[in-house]
Amino acid sequence: MISKSFSLEGKTALVTGAATGLGRGIAAGLAGAGADVVGAVHRKPANETRADVEAAGRRFFEARGDLGDPSSVPKLLTSALDHAPRIDILINNAGIIRRSDFLDFTVADWDAVMDVNLKSLFLLSQAAVKHMVETAPDEADGSAGKVIHIASLLSYQGGIRVPSYTASKHGVQGLTRLMANELAAKRINVNAIAPGYFATDNTQALQDDPIRSRQILERIPAARWGQPEDLQGATVFLASSASDYVHGTTLAVDGGWMAR
Repeated sequence: MISKSFSLEGKTALVTGAATGLGRGIAAGLAGAGADVVGAVHRKPANETRADVEAAGRRFFEARGDLGDPSSVPKLLTSALDHAPRIDILINNAGIIRRSDFLDFTVADWDAVMDVNLKSLFLLSQAAVKHMVETAPDEADGSAGKVIHIASLLSYQGGIRVPSYTASKHGVQGLTRLMANELAAKRINVNAIAPGYFATDNTQALQDDPIRSRQILERIPAARWGQPEDLQGATVFLASSASDYVHGTTLAVDGGWMAR
């Protein structure tokens, strides 16, 4: 049955940046499809995300780690596995952004964004996939694991005043393809989602700027900012057996932005 293909019953997902915004919406969507969720958080507890997941009848656990410090990544995965016998799905959602003109952009802002958005993403993916391969179920049971990176429209475009963010998100798309090429034979699906302009903390400055907000909305065919729950369908698809033959794609969820 097609509905069974989208079920995540019996699966556990590790979601980074799970406390707020897109991470919270993604976690709720995965739980709604049947998955237990380990939310990777740093400073802020994921109380609202926990409530969403438990309201769907699934279990939620917190795994603490600072993705701004790549050396903490192995401990993060160990912490996640303290709560679950296996991680079946990895959602690399955590990300930060720094805004400044290119000529004024600092090395500190470059490094901070790259460490979270790309370096820690690479290291956590590497550690999680090793775990997935080592604990892979029998081939008859389908995929051995799903990795979903949260990319961006700036995986395709240059943007303005966000040089490190743009470079990191181009890197995320390239890494998605590289991982898919190497890992498909190991029954690991690696794909990405490129959200458009979503109403989150990362875009608050744009939402509060009446000129930029109007310019953005005029370009979006759907004529609205995305909401975190708008990512749920794409995430469940890429996390489920419905996508077992999908490798290396980046799915834009953008209200039609890239079609303009």
